Amino acid sequence: MAKEWGYADHNGPDHWHELYPIAKGDNQSPIELHTKDIKHDPSLLPWTASYDPGSAKTILNNGKTCRVVFDDTYDRSMLRGGPLTAAYRLRQFHLHWGSSDDHGSEHTVDGVKYAAELHLVHWNSKYNSFATALKHPDGVAVVGIFLKIGREKGEFQLVLDALDKIKTKGKEAPFTNFNPSCLFPACRDYWTITVSSDQMAKLRSLYSSAENEPPVPLVRNWRPPQPIKGRIVKASFK
Repeated sequence: MAKEWGYADHNGPDHWHELYPIAKGDNQSPIELHTKDIKHDPSLLPWTASYDPGSAKTILNNGKTCRVVFDDTYDRSMLRGGPLTAAYRLRQFHLHWGSSDDHGSEHTVDGVKYAAELHLVHWNSKYNSFATALKHPDGVAVVGIFLKIGREKGEFQLVLDALDKIKTKGKEAPFTNFNPSCLFPACRDYWTITVSSDQMAKLRSLYSSAENEPPVPLVRNWRPPQPIKGRIVKASFK
């Protein structure tokens, strides 16, 4: 069987370049964010997300994460503004998390790791498909949101309640009428939402193994920070 990328010792982030040489490229994510080095850029406009709840389709366990998939056949759920020069369609969102509450995010801020990180993946609708967009430097825009431990997030529970239907790798279930902007922080200058420890435990109840395989918990599905290689991180706020 051909080797597949993953997060285990034999196929984890340290091995991804063996399958995908670009994984050692100059523009890798995630990175360590050092607030003292972040440059305020007053030219950065506010960003807006206008999502159609009817575009939510399914939730699935692909063995690497839980993913909610959206209809992206036309300009329906869109991301605009900020540093973007075009409109981007929402394709899916997924999460990264660890084996305990003290780690799991991919990016870090001044050395701090969060319990999880939510990624909303959009693609530039000037290209005719997601696959085509992936080949271009302006093809994809990902909104990342840290999840830190605190109060329960009611809206996040809607996602967690669906996990019982997708316990094992390969399972997929309908997931409709959901607007993911309900997961955004109240203030767009800040990138964290709070979730409870119990909610994080529910995420860890998933398995990366298929139904007919020995159970392997789905945890540690995060890539460690990569070299920044001279890139400048900009902020729209001071």
